[in-house]
Amino acid sequence: MTIPIVSIVGKSSAGKTTLLEKIIPELVKRGYRVATIKHDVHGFDIDHEGKDSWRHKKAGAHTTIISSPLRIALVEDVDHDQALDEIRKEYIKRVDIILTEGYKGNPFPKIEVFRSELKRTPLCKKEDNLLAIASDIKLDIGVPCFDINDSPSLVDLIENKFLK
Repeated sequence: MTIPIVSIVGKSSAGKTTLLEKIIPELVKRGYRVATIKHDVHGFDIDHEGKDSWRHKKAGAHTTIISSPLRIALVEDVDHDQALDEIRKEYIKRVDIILTEGYKGNPFPKIEVFRSELKRTPLCKKEDNLLAIASDIKLDIGVPCFDINDSPSLVDLIENKFLK
């Protein structure tokens, strides 16, 4: 069975990470194993200069794995911005659901975080596979609109749609 992917999308400073910080523990509390993928169009570096793994990559290693009794991390060079289904297939195992932050242009179901104080319009429409809106105001755009602080109801939606 394919692991479902749900993307949390929204404009900058809308509260995507904050919403994920509420949804993840609620899913875990209900017994689900959750993977997350954060998209960063600017690139990133998880190693710190001078650390052994950083030195391995600097020396030319294509792939570096950092392993400890509690965690494992992989740093691998890629030749393109991988699509979510590629990442799911290559790297994610033994979880019930994948939540992403960003990836607003992907074909997977999305929950958009919308804050009225940003004075913008929503990024997505129902046709963009928008599943719901999490907002500080009521919006009527053809999908359910949840209070931005009502993570249990959002998790109910995710659970009923993808995990039962």
